[in-house]
Amino acid sequence: MTTAPPATDLPAFRFHQGTRPLLISMPHVGTHVPPALAARLTDEARQVPDTDWHLERLYDFARDLGASLLIATHSRYVVDLNRPPDGASLYPGQSVTGLCPVDTFNDTPLYAQGDVPNDAEIAARRDAIWRPYHQQLATELARLKAAHGVAMLWDAHSIRSVVPRFFEGTLPDFNLGTADGASCDPALAQQLLGIAQASPVDSAVLNGRFKGGHITRHYGQPLQGVHAIQLEMTQCNYMQEALPFDYLPALAQRVQPTLQTLLEAVLAFAERPRACAPALP
Repeated sequence: MTTAPPATDLPAFRFHQGTRPLLISMPHVGTHVPPALAARLTDEARQVPDTDWHLERLYDFARDLGASLLIATHSRYVVDLNRPPDGASLYPGQSVTGLCPVDTFNDTPLYAQGDVPNDAEIAARRDAIWRPYHQQLATELARLKAAHGVAMLWDAHSIRSVVPRFFEGTLPDFNLGTADGASCDPALAQQLLGIAQASPVDSAVLNGRFKGGHITRHYGQPLQGVHAIQLEMTQCNYMQEALPFDYLPALAQRVQPTLQTLLEAVLAFAERPRACAPALP
């Protein structure tokens, strides 16, 4: 009897601990596919085209702001860190990819021979990659809340501007999601929308096609002092959307000031003076 290869040969994430009440999560930047799994994928899938490319570079100012960073290492094709652990659809009635996807955003198969993961393999990937990432995310939010009285979660994403499987036409440049207002203070959300709309890029929307994935919906608990916002950016604003997926510094420099202003607004909200409860006699 042969032993199944391990679900992964690499830690699930890289983490930087900051000094201020902001955690930036990047669950879809990973590109690693364990060799045993890569051998089962199509040539197209081995290019991991549905990656949120170059976000760590795009947000390279975040450490100087004092933010914590949680950065996925594995491709979403291995396991999608922004899906519920049971794989339930976040957008019922619409086309979506699952916890362990079997197709690309172009609706082409990932697995060359159709040998999609069974329940045991899905569970192994969830335990080896999904759970450690979410344990670290929850631990850091708890630390921030204990240290600062509030914790802000920014879930950073990017996507091609045209993906017919998921939306018609061209996606707006900035897509802010707060689970229809459930994951973040609504006044802050409106402030962020105003900043995005005033940017040099063309368009911004709040709770449009992308309202926030599992991370935003699960961790955003504003009444408990944890506010979560997802930003889905179109990749044409900072990179080449087709192979070889190059980072385009001249474009990125146009959008980075807006990103920094957005994060500064989130931090200003978190660090604003709060009224103290009156002392008991």
